[in-house]
Amino acid sequence: MRVLGVVPARFQSSRFQGKPLALLGGRPMIQHVYERASESKLLNELVVATDDQRIFDAVVAFGGRCVMTSDRHPSGTDRVAEVAAGREADIVVNIQGDEPFLSPVTLDELVEPFAADPDLPMSTVMRRIDDEAALADPNVVKVVANRRGDALYFSRSLIPFPRRSELHQAFEHIGLYAYRRAFLLDLARLEPTRLEQTEALEQLRVLEHGYRIRVVETASHLGLSVDTPADLARAEQFLAARSPR
Repeated sequence: MRVLGVVPARFQSSRFQGKPLALLGGRPMIQHVYERASESKLLNELVVATDDQRIFDAVVAFGGRCVMTSDRHPSGTDRVAEVAAGREADIVVNIQGDEPFLSPVTLDELVEPFAADPDLPMSTVMRRIDDEAALADPNVVKVVANRRGDALYFSRSLIPFPRRSELHQAFEHIGLYAYRRAFLLDLARLEPTRLEQTEALEQLRVLEHGYRIRVVETASHLGLSVDTPADLARAEQFLAARSPR
């Protein structure tokens, strides 16, 4: 399989404008993401997709590959689909640009199911929730899957409900996705759905239209994303703590 990794990156953001170019340890955050993703063993090609010349220039400056895309895309998925439409690939990986400590192992875990299941259209990842506060946090998206590992539902609410607490285990959905290229191009044309709009979770569109999403459990994902300037400050502290002195 030929695997293409795409990092969608835009400058405009309601919570953190210019986030991809925010400096973390003296380097743009998009550089951290790119360099971590480039360590994946299964990605054959990696590009940043943006609609902003400043981001394009920054990526080229650190030696990365970047492509300019339309400024009219409503989501990162649409931006990734535009790139995929013009490239040869079997699998396309949508890599979030706000995960500066992304594990390349997680990316490989995301791609591996496609080799064993030729009919699988899409995959994503999850990890166990051990933090009690995260169970009630609507910003922590939960997922439940069937015995084969395919998603049953994603929600900002706590699922499953712990009617018997001794049996309860919740999983956090990690917003990394891999698609068969043909499915991704079809997905970009699907109409938004009721549950998707109710929960504000784009992946529910896939389930509502009757498609499968394989959910892979991972233990390698750190889970330190940067959505706000306060998150960036925490990331800076984490980076300083793990750097050799």
